[in-house]
This record gives sequence, C-alpha cells and structure tokens, in this order.
Amino acid sequence: QVQLVESGGGLVQAGGSLSLSCVSSVRTFSSDGMGWFRQAPGKDREFVAAVTWRDTTHYADSVKGRFTISRDNAKNTVYLQMNSLKPEETAVYYCAKHRATKAYYTRGELSRPGEYDDWGQGTQVTVSS
Repeated sequence: QVQLVESGGGLVQAGGSLSLSCVSSVRTFSSDGMGWFRQAPGKDREFVAAVTWRDTTHYADSVKGRFTISRDNAKNTVYLQMNSLKPEETAVYYCAKHRATKAYYTRGELSRPGEYDDWGQGTQVTVSS
C-alpha cells in the first residue's frame, strides 16, 4: 500500500510563494515518476507538474517559469515550489505516483490523472487577492 503525504499548503497573498512537500512510503521511490495536480471546487483535476526518475521535469503551460518540481530520493520526497501565485490557483493540491516505471514518458502520459495510480490526501492552497 503506497502512502503519499502532502504538506505545506496554506493561505498566501497573490504574488506570494509556497512550497509543498510529498513524502512517499515506497522503497522504489527513486524509480517512480511523480506528479502534482490540483483541483478547484467544481472543476476537474488538472496537471501542474511532473518529474521522472531521470529527473526530467514537465509543467503545465500556466505554471512554467513560476513553479518548480524537484525530488530528493534520499528523503523519498517530491517538492513543488510555487512562486508568483495567483488567486485562480486556489485549489487542493495532490501529489501522485505514476503507474508505470519507464525510461521515457510522453507529455500525455505525465499529464493525465488516469496515468497515476496512487494519490495523497491533498493539501489546500488558498491565494487571496
């Protein structure tokens, strides 16, 4: 049973920064592709960023240049640094483990929620205007 535990959410003013963390319980973490998604009330869950086991990163166009995903395999942790936050980015943020261990992923494979088989409980991020 994979456990993913997010932390670091909170309330921040527009233009501010937050750093999210997600700790994985699996020993194979260093081989896992990991992603961050977010879901606002009444909206579908949307892709934010992903990092492969090769440390290749992918971002939604809306967050490029402002968000940074990274991983620390020694700590079984994936991070999401979020800068210049906007009110419309208020959402519950989830980390997830990709269902496949591959050398290369297509962008579609990394950005579709259905490609991930384990999810954390989510952490609320609220950006005030």
